[in-house]
Amino acid sequence: MFPRLTPITKNIIILNVIFYLASNFIMFPKLYEMFSVYYIASPYFKVWQVITHMFMHAPLESGMGITHILFNMLTLMSFGPVLEQVVGDRKYIILYFASGIGAYALNCGWNYFELSQGANPADIYAIPMMGASGAIFGVVAAFSTMFPDSKLFFMFVPFGIKAKYLLPAIIVISLYLGFSGSMAGVAHFAHIGGAVVGYLLAKRWKDNQYRIN
Repeated sequence: MFPRLTPITKNIIILNVIFYLASNFIMFPKLYEMFSVYYIASPYFKVWQVITHMFMHAPLESGMGITHILFNMLTLMSFGPVLEQVVGDRKYIILYFASGIGAYALNCGWNYFELSQGANPADIYAIPMMGASGAIFGVVAAFSTMFPDSKLFFMFVPFGIKAKYLLPAIIVISLYLGFSGSMAGVAHFAHIGGAVVGYLLAKRWKDNQYRIN
């Protein structure tokens, strides 16, 4: 069902599990306050949160339970190993963290827009973002760019879907959910930010790979 785990992907998953266990069973809710990322103008914002938020997931006591971290890690296990083997360790690490940072940047842009439209600053400043979704959406987008004609099979879908359709699907669905206000509490624009960064990096690497000298 899943490709054999490669070293970087395996270590990222291990770190996510460690952070999840520590934040829920050892230092709850302190680690959530320290490592989830706040809007850049928030008094609670710390520089390290731009990285650490990628290892934080919705707490057990939330309505999501373990669904948030479970879905993210299963998705990473599905797409990460093949991509890691193709682009190499260094580029894979760059892709992962750059996508996560891009996710945060676009989410900040959306927060800024909300504030300009009269949103309550207390809501924007006090509610942090957490999760590996932005980074993982970057991995998925990069996979779809590197292997556009690969057929993917999903549970409950009786036919294969070409990977090249994943990126437009991510963007269209996330835009709809973001602007419609559906699934409140999910950073839909962060997903777009991560996916766009993943696509741009993968496209550049792929173009360079086939460039004639």
